[in-house]
Amino acid sequence: MEEFHSSTTAGDQDYNSGNERNDDEIIDLGSNIQGTVIPDNNPQYISADSELTATLPDDIEVIDLVHLKIQSMEALNLHRFPKLKRLHLRQNLIESISEVEVLPADVLEELDLYDNRIKHISRNVNKLVNLKSLDLSFNKIKHIKNLENLERLESLYFVQNKISTIENLNSFPNLKSLELGGNNITDIGPESLKGLSTLEEIWLGKNSISRLMNLQYLKNLKILSIQSNKLKKIEGLEDLVNLEELYLSHNFIEKIEGLEKNTKLNTLDVTANRLTKIENLKHLKCLTDLWASFNQIDQSFESLGEELGSLPVFETIYLEGNPIQTKNATTYRRKLVLNLGSLQKIDATYIRG
Repeated sequence: MEEFHSSTTAGDQDYNSGNERNDDEIIDLGSNIQGTVIPDNNPQYISADSELTATLPDDIEVIDLVHLKIQSMEALNLHRFPKLKRLHLRQNLIESISEVEVLPADVLEELDLYDNRIKHISRNVNKLVNLKSLDLSFNKIKHIKNLENLERLESLYFVQNKISTIENLNSFPNLKSLELGGNNITDIGPESLKGLSTLEEIWLGKNSISRLMNLQYLKNLKILSIQSNKLKKIEGLEDLVNLEELYLSHNFIEKIEGLEKNTKLNTLDVTANRLTKIENLKHLKCLTDLWASFNQIDQSFESLGEELGSLPVFETIYLEGNPIQTKNATTYRRKLVLNLGSLQKIDATYIRG
């Protein structure tokens, strides 16, 4: 079970990791050579970014320049590559992305700028009308903007930025995956997700969202992850009839409810909330996994069996750290198996046949 998802990298990130050298690392040229060794005053930068692309053929389709301390896209002479489909510049020191205007807009499908120092999305990004995937995770971006022309976009990543408002996303008729985890978002506005009817996955973990609301536009959503927020109630999901996975761990939820219309749900994660009882799940005939560790669940094994025992494909339950487990340490697993005959795994351990 994961607390935070990202198709990129989940969790915290050290921006300077691997990007520094010791100023004292000065080469000893030997006592026979006269002169003065001048230390590099900017040891974190590579002096000639242009050398990184100098030997690449003009017709190359994929360029992958990762963790090379690149500070300028301009120095890479990217105008040389008219057939470029994928450009990966992860983990560098890039601050400005205005130079994307020289990229082949009719060809480029993927732009990955994960973990740089970008503060603003240049209006030139709007020229990349053929983009299918854009990753701006782990930067310093505050506002989602200058993307309205990217109608072919299928995946958009803004993990771990400084975004406070979900905005300007209503022009993506093909978007399938949206990642906004690790930002400063406090609510989902009335127009925030309008127009995203094709969206299949949305990841909102590690924000400060207090209510599940304004999700009615997401008719085709399959995965909703809103872990580590400030939710107190499961609500607002009635229009998500295609939802298959729901991740609500590390919130303040007191009751399992509001899932009447989500009959395709196969995975429910309510780890580390304030639940006292497993309830209102009998109708979820597709449910295979229930993750409910570290709550305050203290009900009888018989009542648990009444709630989950008739689910035809149910196979995995996590209940460790609840009174139902801590009070019955020696009999806990055996009683679960007796009351839930279809179980295959309890708390990450498979049941022996």
